[in-house]
Amino acid sequence: MIKRNATIGGLLLGAAIVLFLILQVLPVFPRTNPPVIAEPAWDSPATRALAKRACFECHSNESYWPWYAYVAPVKWLLVYDVDHGRAAFNFSDWHPGDLYGEYVAEVISSGRMPLPRYLLLHPEARLSDAEKQQLISGLIATMK
Repeated sequence: MIKRNATIGGLLLGAAIVLFLILQVLPVFPRTNPPVIAEPAWDSPATRALAKRACFECHSNESYWPWYAYVAPVKWLLVYDVDHGRAAFNFSDWHPGDLYGEYVAEVISSGRMPLPRYLLLHPEARLSDAEKQQLISGLIATMK
């Protein structure tokens, strides 16, 4: 009985490895960084620095694609997050009216942004309460 369970376990492990390898070759939307077209007229370099630290990975064309961005299924999640972040608003392709102060204040102060799952691997994007308030105030001033 023990040998049979070991054989089944070995087969399941082998099947999992084969499935993992197959997933690596499935196509994914490309990880791209188009050119920067236009940024907002930042109210200060400090606001831009905070936005870069906490927002640019998903909301700009300056995304960094780490090694795990090439490993399924993580690569699908990263491409999804960046594509949706850029579609919501993009600091690298900025148009007046892309973002409103009330919305910025709500998503940052509530902790919905940066995404909690993003913060797991990017602790530098975690902002203190004072930094959150500075970013909110700076973005509101930038959007006027």
